[in-house]
Formats: sequence, structure tokens, C-alpha cells
Amino acid sequence: MEDNKKILYSGMQATNTLTIGNYFGALKNWVTLNEEYECFFGVMDLHSLTVRQNPTEFRQNARKLYALYVAAGLDPKKNCVYYQSHVPAHTQLAWLLDCFTYMGELNRMTQFKDKSAKHADNINAGLFTYPVLMAADILLYQTDVVPVGKDQMQHLEITRDIAERFNNIYGDVFKIPEAYIGKSGAKIMSLADPTKKMSKSDENVNATVFLTDDSDTIIRKFKKAVTDSEACVKYDPKGKPGISNLMDVYSCVTGKTSAEIESEFDGKGYGDFKLAVGEAVASELAPVQAEYNRLLKDKEYINGCIKENDEKAAYFANKTLRKAMKKVGLTEMIR
Repeated sequence: MEDNKKILYSGMQATNTLTIGNYFGALKNWVTLNEEYECFFGVMDLHSLTVRQNPTEFRQNARKLYALYVAAGLDPKKNCVYYQSHVPAHTQLAWLLDCFTYMGELNRMTQFKDKSAKHADNINAGLFTYPVLMAADILLYQTDVVPVGKDQMQHLEITRDIAERFNNIYGDVFKIPEAYIGKSGAKIMSLADPTKKMSKSDENVNATVFLTDDSDTIIRKFKKAVTDSEACVKYDPKGKPGISNLMDVYSCVTGKTSAEIESEFDGKGYGDFKLAVGEAVASELAPVQAEYNRLLKDKEYINGCIKENDEKAAYFANKTLRKAMKKVGLTEMIR
């Protein structure tokens, strides 16, 4: 680890495959960060267990997520790309932090309320204490910055509160993380309902574009995207949410501003624009998909990356865990 680099931490749940929302909103931006930061990126499989998983599919999805990380450009030699569940310190520290987190704080978590409504038949304790495990994820690595969207800001705030509460009692054990302020990733909305965020779990097959969709499927989904009747390519998120969402996607691929996109498609219909967006996304994802498919076949390489990075993550996590355990008075193991 380079002493002059700050530490950045993030990760994604190992459920289904990633969407273009995950890619343009986070993953693509992560790739640019390893030169500036010491980066830890987790396959967050423990967090995924708040929803019932098919064991075989779950293991496959976790490995596919790891391969997508690497295929998208997260070099395992420059970044620590690891499995959350392979580092027991995550759950060990989470229990310690549970004892420094108040019920009222967890009751205020909007994500718990939202997920409880979606999964009314499985409102489990893990769903309730999810933010504490997330705090442990972040604090274990003495993280300086965390890339977060608006929907995750509340979790970072409770992480900071827990860390400050612990530090006020026991001294400077945890670094207090800040939100990452940099190039913000676009928030990609559903192609079927542009008022809602694109989701892995959307039941409408045309609402979500996955990173592993083939070119024909990508183009077909964009052709079916919900727009409006004006047939005018103009950026207006409130009045024209569908076309504005497609412009955001096109901007992510081409780097063009909304004004440049409006000029490019002046006088052209939505059919031309939707096709252009679909083709641009398919072209952008083609090399990522090719590398992803290659990596899935190279089991030895992926296994080696996982082993090496798991060990690196465990080394840094265990240093923090031992310090926290000693501070609260737990008896050290005799080795």
C-alpha cells in the first residue's frame, strides 16, 4: 500500500448480473480511481443474504460479479477485489458495532422501510442491522472516502456516527470516512418507467439492460423504451423523463452534453435516436463482454486473483479488528 494514497472502499451485492445503471453509475467510474486512491472493492455476498437466495445460482452470481469487476477494468493487481464473506472480520466487527448502535438509529433507515415493504414475508434481523455490517465493511479498512449516491448517504452518515461514538470512548480506533466527491455517475432509470431507477429485479424484461445482454437484445430493449409523443429529442427530465433518460445513457457512452445531443438529432425522430443509443451501448459493452466471457473460462486466473486479494483484504481488516477488540477489553487469543 502506498502511504500517500487515501483509501477508497465500495462494493456491490452478488445478486443477478449488473445493469447498465450499475456500470455507468458506479463501476465505470471506479476504474478511473485506482491511480488516485488505494481501492478496496468487495463482492458483497453477505449483504445479499437478507433476501433468500438459490445457493447454486448465488455462488455463480458472485463469481460472475467478480469476473465483471475485472472485465470492466478493475485490475486485481492494482485494486483489492475480494469476497466479503471470505474475510470473517466483517461479521466480527459488525457484532462489536451492533453494541454501539441504537435501535432508534436503525429504525430511521429508509432502506429498511423500503425493503420491508418489498419483502413483507421476510423482514429479518439482517435486513434491520444491514447498516451496521455496512459500517463494518467501511471501517475495517480505515477508509477515507466512499462513493455513494443519495440513496446510500444515510448509511454513510450512520457509519460516521457509530465510528465517532466508538472513538469518543476508546480513542482514535476508526478513521471517519467522507463521501467521495468526484465525477458523479449518471442515475440510469427504467426503460419501461423512467420515473423509477433501473433495477436488477424488475419483472418487466424490457425495463432493464444487463451488462451481459447481447447486442441484439440491447438494441431491441432501447427500441421499446418508453418516451412521449412529441418526437423531439430535448432534455427535460420533468416533462420528458423517458427521452431525457435515453440522453443520459447516450451521454455516458459518447461524453456529449445534452445540448450536443439535441443538435445531433435535430429534426430526427425517436426511432433514429433509440437505435443510436442502443448501438452505442452495445458497442461500449462489447469488449467488456468479450473479456468477461474469457475470464469465466480462465478458472485458474480468477481463483488466483481471489486468493491473493482475499488475503490482502484480511490482512488490513484484521489489524483494525484486533485493535477494536483490544480496546473493548476482549481477551486476545494465545497463539
